[in-house]
Amino acid sequence: MKRRDFIFFGISGIALAACGGRPKYGAFAPGSRVLAFGDSVTHGTGAAPGEDWPARLADLTGWQIVNAGVPGDTAQAGKSRIQPLLDEHKPALVVIEIGGNDFLRRRPASAVKQDLKALIDAARSSGARALLIGVPELSLMAVVAGKPADSPIYGELGKEEGVPVIPDVFSGILSRPELCADRIHPNAAGYRRMADEIHAALKQLGLAR
Repeated sequence: MKRRDFIFFGISGIALAACGGRPKYGAFAPGSRVLAFGDSVTHGTGAAPGEDWPARLADLTGWQIVNAGVPGDTAQAGKSRIQPLLDEHKPALVVIEIGGNDFLRRRPASAVKQDLKALIDAARSSGARALLIGVPELSLMAVVAGKPADSPIYGELGKEEGVPVIPDVFSGILSRPELCADRIHPNAAGYRRMADEIHAALKQLGLAR
């Protein structure tokens, strides 16, 4: 994996690591319950069952990861879906990967940002930590050109809400046709790469061992 510059944002009460000034989080132990909340990319569309990134990340971390990815879901619709999942599974961590379908439907970025904030707030209110996976602001032009880039709203939310953000993982995969099942979904190799890069970022954050 090539070296990436991950975005880390500290929050009140979190001590900075002694080296490098990065925020230090407590690592979640194997067996911890984690909710992967998202759309078709979290669900694993484009690969066989068990090849999705949450399943592969569970293998890497030993966490019990609930795959709450729903194909076609939006951040807007997700606001009504997340609370029952939080109540049922009581996760320690919620990894949020959603927003791509909102962009494809040409919803204003400001509206998507507010919906993502509501998802973060719901996770925190349940007692879980929240983490964002950057999602490309996909357009037909970006897809055809093969140069997708994360929407800036994810980095903005990281700064404003004090949540860690892992950028460029999904968009980086979409720029490599050999890792894609189609123009908006990874294939099995792409999901494996996605899990590996998320895991590397989680270790740098101190969230995973």
